[in-house]
Amino acid sequence: MSESFTPCRIDARACERARRTRDARFDGLFFTAVTSTGIYCRPVCPAPAPKAANVRYFDSAAAAAAAGFRPCLRCRPEAAPGSPLHHARSELVSGALRLIELGALDRGSLAELAQRVGVGERHLRRLFAQELGASPLEVAATRRLLFAKQLLLETHLPITQVAQGAGYASLRRFNTAVAAAWGRPPRELRRSTVSTGEATDAIVLRLPWRAPFDFAQLLAFHARRVIPGVEAVTQLGYRRSIIVDGEPGWFEVRAVAREPALALHLHHPRTQALGTIAVRVRRMFDLDADPRELRTAFAGDGLLGPLIKRWPGQRLPGAWDGFELAVRAVLGQQVSVAAARTLAARVAAAYGQPNPANAPADVAVLFPTAAQLAQAPLEAQGLTRARAATIRSLAQAVVEGRVAFRPEQTLGDFVDSLVALPGIGAWTAHYIAMRALSQPDAFPAADLILRRVAGAGLTLTTRELETLSERWRPWRAYAVMLLWRAS
Repeated sequence: MSESFTPCRIDARACERARRTRDARFDGLFFTAVTSTGIYCRPVCPAPAPKAANVRYFDSAAAAAAAGFRPCLRCRPEAAPGSPLHHARSELVSGALRLIELGALDRGSLAELAQRVGVGERHLRRLFAQELGASPLEVAATRRLLFAKQLLLETHLPITQVAQGAGYASLRRFNTAVAAAWGRPPRELRRSTVSTGEATDAIVLRLPWRAPFDFAQLLAFHARRVIPGVEAVTQLGYRRSIIVDGEPGWFEVRAVAREPALALHLHHPRTQALGTIAVRVRRMFDLDADPRELRTAFAGDGLLGPLIKRWPGQRLPGAWDGFELAVRAVLGQQVSVAAARTLAARVAAAYGQPNPANAPADVAVLFPTAAQLAQAPLEAQGLTRARAATIRSLAQAVVEGRVAFRPEQTLGDFVDSLVALPGIGAWTAHYIAMRALSQPDAFPAADLILRRVAGAGLTLTTRELETLSERWRPWRAYAVMLLWRAS
């Protein structure tokens, strides 16, 4: 174990109190490493509390692993709510982390990752060490290891498919990594029985969240905006059709009774896509948000303080597919939410493809791709000539690569690429960034409802609202959701 370590960003006294009381609000926000055992744990670990002199605190599981500590078998660090990207101080590191979450270092090299975020390898390693206490490769290795453990314990997948699903290049490397971390091979680590509840042909994964979490409000938000045939909100939760790595499928997300988690019921043929799908679903429902940090940021604000106190579980509703969300946003310009939903359903039915993945009838359509809409006669579906031209222009820009929904790009670059297109202004661009890229600081300042609510009886100008919103950085997108909700 390394004697040197990067101090946890959370105050050590707060960490100590949370560890002693097993405070679930801090679960996944830091990890406790014990020098006498060489093991790192979640702050909610049920094991007897070690002496304070033997404890080290780390921001992430990767930082603890980089210092030479092994994950605890009892509290299962892989079952903790995901470490939020809020730990990253810069957009560059945040973008690199998003790529790593999606498997960039499973399939590619560190040099390729550095090139995608626009820096050299050495500089990227330096930034990761400064901000996260672990290198990009160590972060990726920890992600693979913990996701593999989750697949071992929560699914019936064969060992070979577990290795593939977790991102390992070979079964040998997987066996070596598991044995090094837990001192036993995967087959011994796996429980003799895996409880998945009801009989199903789906792969079921537990996606933990950090309390408080307002799942009902998220479902209500999605229910008003679902594209019939492509997605649906049911009594159980949310489900939709998907296509990943060229293969169609579908999933459903449900609440888990008496547990701080959602259950992802996934129907997709490619085991290698499991990690990517899980990450995208987590982002859709903002499961890695830190309510404590948001409460701290807004508590002293006269406008947002009462709102975050009233709705402490507010999340940022994401989207499964960036292009689909962008089309939906353009369709929603200057019309009601219900009208935009009707138009989106017509576009999906006319130009999308049937979902062959034995999906339920309400998610039996795959939303059309950019290539399918680039030349589509959308006016035939009731769109105005200008709106149809905007969607075709957007689709063509995506086909040509002038607009992309890459997770590593900055908010400014993404907005600039969109507003360069005819018919897309700053409001639409920021709304798309807020939901398609989960950009926490996106802020559609021209929104009339925001200007009215923030004006407390007066209607602010866009410039006035922009000025006011400076105090809410870098969480302005969450401010948007609270203010919309207050209206």
